[in-house]
Parts: sequence; C-alpha cells; structure tokens
Amino acid sequence: MAKRDYYEVLSISRNATEAEIKKSFKRMAMKYHPDRNQDSDNKDEIEEKFKESKEAYDVLSNSQKRAAYDQFGHAGVDPSAGMGASAGAGGASFSDVFGDVFGDIFGGGGGGSRGGQRVYRGADLRYNLELSLENAVKGTSVNIRVPTQVSCDECDGSGARKGTSATTCTTCGGHGQVRMQQGFFSLQQTCPHCHGSGKRIETPCNHCHGHGRVEKQKTLSVKVPAGVDTGDRIRLSGEGEAGENGGPPGDLFVHINVKAHPIFTRDENDLYCEVPISVTRAALGGELEVPTLDGRVNLKVPPECQSGKLFRLRGKGVKAVRGGAVGDLLCRIAVETPVNLTKKQKELLREFENSMQGDKVKHSPKAATWLDGVKKFFEDMKP
Repeated sequence: MAKRDYYEVLSISRNATEAEIKKSFKRMAMKYHPDRNQDSDNKDEIEEKFKESKEAYDVLSNSQKRAAYDQFGHAGVDPSAGMGASAGAGGASFSDVFGDVFGDIFGGGGGGSRGGQRVYRGADLRYNLELSLENAVKGTSVNIRVPTQVSCDECDGSGARKGTSATTCTTCGGHGQVRMQQGFFSLQQTCPHCHGSGKRIETPCNHCHGHGRVEKQKTLSVKVPAGVDTGDRIRLSGEGEAGENGGPPGDLFVHINVKAHPIFTRDENDLYCEVPISVTRAALGGELEVPTLDGRVNLKVPPECQSGKLFRLRGKGVKAVRGGAVGDLLCRIAVETPVNLTKKQKELLREFENSMQGDKVKHSPKAATWLDGVKKFFEDMKP
C-alpha cells in the first residue's frame, strides 16, 4: 500500500514551521494514542494512524530528513532506497512516543535520560538582524554578539562545587520524573524537588550557583545568502543555550529585517523606483540616467510620456534566495509640475496654453474625455 504524503498525514502545509509541525502531531497523538482508545472497535486502524503520524513527525521535525523528503519524497527517507537519512519510525515504541509528546504536555518535555539522569536540550535563541537593501540583495557576512547560557567551566556543568558531587534525589530515585495515575492514564511529570535533574546539590558551585550554566556573550559570524527578505530566518545549529545535565544545545535563529531604502522598494524579486521628470522632458522625450543596485543605466523615455508609466529593466532586480530567475527593476515615471516660476516663465506657459486652445482633444485627449464624462454625469442627474 502506497504511503500517504507526510504533510497530508499531519494536515499541515509544506511551509509549516517547526512549532506548527509539533502542535499538529500532539493533536494527532492525543487523538490516536492506543491508551486512549482501548475500548474502540477499530484498534488496529487507530494504531496504524498513530504509527503513521509518528513516522511523519519523525521525518518533518528533522531538518535534514525533511529536506531529503521534500526533494525525493518517501524514497529520500527510506533506508532501503539508499537516498539519505532514514525516517527511523518503524522501531518507535508507544512508550517512547509517550515520553516525547505527553511528557511535553504534562510537564516532562524536552528531556531524555542519560545514565538514569534526566537531560534537557538547551533553549533556542532568537536574534533580530537589520540589513540594508543592498546587503540583503547581494548577501554579506555579519558578526553578531549573542548573550547565551553556556556550560560552567568551574564545575564542568555539574552545578556542584569542585571536590563535591551531587546526590541522587530521593523523591524520584534519580529518574527526574515521577509518575501519577489518573484513571487509565499513567502520566509522567518533572520531579518537583530536583526539577528533572535526578540529583540534589548540597554544595553548589560558587561560579554558577548550582545551575551548571553561566551567561556569556559570544561572537558569531553569520553568512547571509543573497536575496533574503524581511521575515526570512537563518538557523545556526547548536548555537543556542547549553543543555542541562549534558543535554544537547539549542539552536540560534537569526531573523532578517530589511530596512527601508530611500530610492527602491521591493516586491518579492522585483524592485520599484519613482523617476521624476520635467513636463518638457515628458512631452519631448529623451534619455534619463537612473540608478540600479549594480550602477547607473540610461533609460530612453519616448515623447508624450504620461505620469505613472512603468519602464521595466529586466534582470536588474533581486535573485531569489532559493534560486530562480532574477527579478526586474520597474521605473515609474512621475511628471513634475514646475514651481517657483518667474514672470517671464509664466508668460511663456500662458502663451503655450493659448496655442493649444484650438484643438484640446488632440493635445489633451484624457482631459477632453474626462470633461465629456463629467458633462454627461450632470445631464443624467437632471429630473
């Protein structure tokens, strides 16, 4: 039987975030978990749906597996196909799923066990990075300073003063978790006394005060690819906060915000700019020098050019960060009315205006059409 699309299984879009994937899987797990459907007449079908959703989550929650799946489909995550990372869903037991998902719901999430001691993955961090339009379009490298929690060197992350060690928590027996029975549910939650560490520290480290982690500023180099835009984010794996009790570190997500530009505005891969020209230049035509992000280019304006006309300069826009054709630069003409005129200039304009009185329809077709429409409008209003 052909496997269903993993995104369809979890009822999410193909650009769903990690949080949306996890939320959808929790909902599926709560609905199809065998412990919640022991009296059902369709146990086999429910168990199969639970396994299917678990398999989909295992792939889509892992960035490498998800990338392979997006490119090659099920073959990209099938070990027998030999095309990348295994989905690894076949051997997942319900107890493992219970710890991963229901532990999150009821207070024990984010941890595994290491030698009987509960370990926790470090928190993810967010850094907001402002870029100029030029750097966003062309790409750049930026050094950023990030405050984070790192493992304490003084106690090697144990939290206990040198020469001493932590003792096993008597409440949870060193497991970091305690079980509670509620009807047919057996729930796990974090031990209230050791807070999930499984250990009690009688003599805390003077440097980290028993936390095993200290705050530190670190400098990271972020390579910004060409074409990024506001709302994009760059993931730096393992650059988040240190994990607890030897757990893995979290990730750092650099969120991009592109500052407003004095000349250009961006719409996906296209750039727009407004080009003001004089009335005479618009009427007679000519060449204009206009800016692009690659330098100056000449734009040929035909005679009788109207305000608002768009000229497209192909390939002068933005190359998408995920590949594809380069966008265009669209120059919008803005005919500028002259100001601060001298007496002589005003006389010349009146002379020019009078010279066109004989045939307004010929010289100003839009104005003539508009005036005809206004006249008809008022005539229609008459009773």
